[in-house]
Amino acid sequence: MPEYVQVQVAVDDRAVAGALARSAVAARLAACAQIVGPITSVYRWKGVVETAEEFLLLMKTTGERSGELTEHVRREHPYETPEIISLPVTGGLGAYLEWISEETGGPGGPADRG
Repeated sequence: MPEYVQVQVAVDDRAVAGALARSAVAARLAACAQIVGPITSVYRWKGVVETAEEFLLLMKTTGERSGELTEHVRREHPYETPEIISLPVTGGLGAYLEWISEETGGPGGPADRG
């Protein structure tokens, strides 16, 4: 399991993207969530090629918390089969990666002791 991951999620509404971002950060499942878009997505769904305007949510977390983040997004996401992809972070500024660990440490974790 990678130490850090970026979880990528697409959703069709900016307000829903914002709510997912806020709830994930508030629950300490993600240290940061960025909303990109609108973007245009082209995909096949149930045998039909579709085009839709979506917003891309990029959330940074630890490998340890990524499963919980995935389940959180799955519960809150309006799509039947949402895009939830975890990509390994293979490098980065040490201080930033440490901050991710601190912010996803949960209540009583390193962030609460500082």
